[in-house]
Amino acid sequence: MADDLHQLKDDMNAFIVGHGLMRFEAYIGDDMNSVLWESSASKPDAWKDFIELAKACDVKFVTYNDDTLDKEDLDFLTERLQNSPALDDELDEARFLRGHVGKVGFIQLGFPYQGNMFLYEVSADWYDRYQALLDSADDFTNIIFDERDQRDEDDR
Repeated sequence: MADDLHQLKDDMNAFIVGHGLMRFEAYIGDDMNSVLWESSASKPDAWKDFIELAKACDVKFVTYNDDTLDKEDLDFLTERLQNSPALDDELDEARFLRGHVGKVGFIQLGFPYQGNMFLYEVSADWYDRYQALLDSADDFTNIIFDERDQRDEDDR
């Protein structure tokens, strides 16, 4: 997969419009009934099949979302990792991500059909690691808050 999905983003937008579909800017979360398109590295243009399937289902729009790594988001992650018992490797990985600031790392396409959202997602390898680091930082934050809540209950 490419290091920066910006060109893919542009290609997807042109393909969507070229098929007469509207684009609705939205991220479809895990709380919705959804079916994730299975794709493989052997077929990097599978997203085109996904858009053609949407067209065949006679939908009028597809949802679209992308995520670009911002300096502020990376600074926030680094600060959270520094304030946690994070491993040095995790901090080094967060610092390594500085080279990806401004790059598109994730794209999600979707369309509604018969009460479900059909989704296609693609991400750069570095973005997957970024998400794993965010989850790690969130886990530590949750532990701190759980401990504080327990102490507050004990004090009562």
